Amino acid sequence: MKILWVCNIMLPAYAKAHGIEYSVREGWLTGCLDRLQKEKSTTAGGKITLGIAFPSEGPVSEGKETVEGITYYGFKEDLGHPENYDESLESRFKQIIEDFVPDIVHVFGTEFPHALAALRTFGRPERSLVGIQGVCTEIAKAYMAGLPKKVQESTTFRDRLKEDSLIQQQEKFKLRAENEKKVLLLTGNVTGRTTFDKEASYSINPRAEYFAMNETMRPCFYSGKWEERKTIPHSIFLSQGDYPLKGFHFLLQAMPIILKKYPDAHVYVAGNNIIGRGKSKYPYFMRASAYGKYLKRLIAMNRLRKKVTMVGTLSDVEMKNRFLKSSVFVCASVVENSPNSVGEAMLLGVPVVAANAGGIPDMITDGMDGVIFENMDYKKLAEAILQMWDEPVIAAVYGDNASKRAAKTHNADTNYKRLLEIYDAICRK
Repeated sequence: MKILWVCNIMLPAYAKAHGIEYSVREGWLTGCLDRLQKEKSTTAGGKITLGIAFPSEGPVSEGKETVEGITYYGFKEDLGHPENYDESLESRFKQIIEDFVPDIVHVFGTEFPHALAALRTFGRPERSLVGIQGVCTEIAKAYMAGLPKKVQESTTFRDRLKEDSLIQQQEKFKLRAENEKKVLLLTGNVTGRTTFDKEASYSINPRAEYFAMNETMRPCFYSGKWEERKTIPHSIFLSQGDYPLKGFHFLLQAMPIILKKYPDAHVYVAGNNIIGRGKSKYPYFMRASAYGKYLKRLIAMNRLRKKVTMVGTLSDVEMKNRFLKSSVFVCASVVENSPNSVGEAMLLGVPVVAANAGGIPDMITDGMDGVIFENMDYKKLAEAILQMWDEPVIAAVYGDNASKRAAKTHNADTNYKRLLEIYDAICRK
């Protein structure tokens, strides 16, 4: 089987081979690729010849290269404006598809224009497979995440310069949602993991066959075990906080309640730092977004300046170490499908507090392997964190249960076999 993956990022395997900086997003792609590479000498693994297309710049965006038996193709895309469909992508995908001649085109995610361009060019719905990641349609609906109307409507110098106010960001997701609908209508096959993504995909294309398939995480998360005695006491870890959907503002609102009982509580946030200096040469007032300014206002109002640390973008190993140092991991997102960060925390046995949003209830059973709080309710979020710290023995049991559950959900052998089953089923169509 010749399988062409269409990805949102340059995979680390290619980047490392060329000494290029790479994104740590979508780490399960690396997990899946590692597994395919490991098994390629076996009978099952030898059945697959893999090609990977990814967004890139310069000569790579027009080139083709084979690295460790995998054929890589670049394509040029304006990732800064993913709401705009660029028809020129179709000519590049025509070159890629004519050169590689895939039996199946497997598109990972519906969020970017290249997904639509690839499927339009391939033109074979029965041999097309779309993996649901985020769901743009639902993101567009919930984008403001309970922000005060005044904040929603505010703009900063940066927002006006980039034409990227919160209202404009939501409008862009609405446009992306329209492209997402076109993508799902052009495929005959969908993979997903949750009730949330199954219902979302069926609501757009009930004729597409839905295949359930869990994700394989990055290799480093399959070893190591959380131990309370090795953590920073009463430390809270949030994996992202740079846009409203991630719910950082709810955690900041919850902190005064938490600090009354645990004055040493501290929040650590990974990802893009939208409230600090970062690496930019420009002053903060020129870089600040409306959401960033709102977060800073909450920090000042709640006297949290010494209670919040932005740790920046972390590698897989750095993320793992941060998980193991944290006394609780929080996913406060308003909309999620199956967040990798939750899966990674569960694998390590970190006590998890998560919002009742999207596909999260399919990952965590409240009161068994984590605590689920009412979506967008900062008081309930505070209660959930306090529950973990008030009952540390039970929190550790939740972590143990989560680790056992995640070991099954993210089992590399099981997920690899399932992927081959799906490819076989599609090739028989």
